[in-house]
Amino acid sequence: MSGLRFAVLEESAFRQELTLVVILTPCAFILPVSVVERILLLSTLLLVLIVELLNSSVEAAVDRISLERHSLSKRAKDFGSAAVMLALILCAGTWIAIGGPHVVRWVEAWVG
Repeated sequence: MSGLRFAVLEESAFRQELTLVVILTPCAFILPVSVVERILLLSTLLLVLIVELLNSSVEAAVDRISLERHSLSKRAKDFGSAAVMLALILCAGTWIAIGGPHVVRWVEAWVG
C-alpha cells in the first residue's frame, strides 16, 4: 500500500494514468459488452498502472545507484518508458476495438 501511496503522491505519470482509470472504469460498465470484453477493458487499464509502477521502480533504482549520466542508465529508463508506451497502445487499441463501435452507434443515434 505504501508503494501505491507514494506513486500517487510523487509520480505525475502515475496520477495521469490513474485519472484515465477513474474516468474509463465506469465507461466499461456502461458499455453493452460481454463479461469477457469488460474484463479485457478493465485489465488493460490495470496493466498500464502495473507497467508504470515497474517503470517508476526501475527509474528509482537507477537514480539510487548514481545520478551521473551513463548509457546503461539511459537504456534502462528508456526500456521502462517503452514498456509503458506499449501498454498504453494496447489499452487504447482494446478500447477502440471493443468500445468504438458502440460509441459510433450512440453518436449516430444522437445526431441522426
